[in-house]
Amino acid sequence: MEQRHLGSTGLRVSRIGLGTLTWGRDTDEHEAAEQLKAFWEAGGTLVDTADVYGGGEAEYLLGQLAERLVPRRDLVLSTKAGSVPDPDPERRFDGSRGHLLAALDASLERLGTDYVDLWQVHAYDPWTPLEETLQALDIAVTSGRARYVGVANFCGWQLAKAATWQLSAPGTRARLAGTQMEYSLLQRGVEREVLPAARDLGVGLLPSSPLGRGVLTGKYRSGVPAGSRGASDHMAPFVEPYLDESARRIVDAVTTAADGLAVTPLQVALAWVRDRPGVTAPVVGARTARQLTAALSVESLSLPDEIRRALDDVSAPVHRYPDQDWSTL
Repeated sequence: MEQRHLGSTGLRVSRIGLGTLTWGRDTDEHEAAEQLKAFWEAGGTLVDTADVYGGGEAEYLLGQLAERLVPRRDLVLSTKAGSVPDPDPERRFDGSRGHLLAALDASLERLGTDYVDLWQVHAYDPWTPLEETLQALDIAVTSGRARYVGVANFCGWQLAKAATWQLSAPGTRARLAGTQMEYSLLQRGVEREVLPAARDLGVGLLPSSPLGRGVLTGKYRSGVPAGSRGASDHMAPFVEPYLDESARRIVDAVTTAADGLAVTPLQVALAWVRDRPGVTAPVVGARTARQLTAALSVESLSLPDEIRRALDDVSAPVHRYPDQDWSTL
C-alpha cells in the first residue's frame, strides 16, 4: 500500500487507515484479529483507536493482538483522549492537562506499549484554555509517550488557532501533524474552513466515516438490511441522517459510476475521498475482515477525471458568504 506523509511531518502512514470504533463491542476478538492481519498483510500501517471506544476495550484488544500478530515497529498506532462519558453536555469533553495526560497513561497501559505514534485531542473543550490543552501535547512528546500529536473534531478557527499556536514556538512546541474529521461524499463540510486551514498550516487530514457511515456502499438503497449498523439500536441514530433524499441522489451517482467502471460503490466512494487534496488517509472501520478486505481493494483504483468531476458536482456543498468562494456575491 502506498505510504503518505502526515501533514508537514516526517511521519509516514498507509493511505488507508484501520479504524477500531466497533472493537470490543460489535467486533469480537476473532474478527478483530482477522482484520488486523489482513490490514498488515496488505501493507497497512495506520491503526486508529480512542480511549472511549468500547469503554477502553478497543485499545486493550488492539494491544493484545498487536503483541501476538504484528510487529510493533510495523504499526503506526494512533489514539485519542478528551471525550468523557458524562451525560452533562457541558462535560462531554475534558481538555484539561491533568485529564489528558492521565488518559494517555491509561491508554499506553491498555495498548501495552511505551508510546503511541500519534496522539490526538478528541474534541475541543471550550471550558479549558486552549494553551493548557496544547501543553499536554507538548509534554506527551517531550516525555516520549507520543511521537506526533494532532487534534480531532476541531472546527476551522479552532484548528487554525491551535496549529498557529504550536508553530509560533518551533523547537519548544510540537506542531500538529494531523486532524481527524468526518469527510465523505455525503459530508463535505470540512471543505468550507477546516480543510483550507489544514492545508495552509501543514496539517494532514485523516477522514473518519469516509463511506458516509456505510451508506455510500449502497447497502441501504432498498431499505435497512438486517445485521447492518442502521438496524442496530445503538448505531441507527448514527446512520439515519444519511438516509434522506439528498443522500439517495449521491448514492445513486456513486452506484452508476461503479457500474461503469465494473467496481463497487464502496471502491468509488473511498477512492474519491482518498485522493482529495489535503487528505492523508481515510480511516475505515469495518465490522468484519471481509468488509475490510473489500475496502483495501481500492488500492489499485484511481477515478477517471470525468467521473471525479461528476461526483464533485452531484455532492457539491453550498458555499456562501463568508466562506471561501465569494464569486456569487
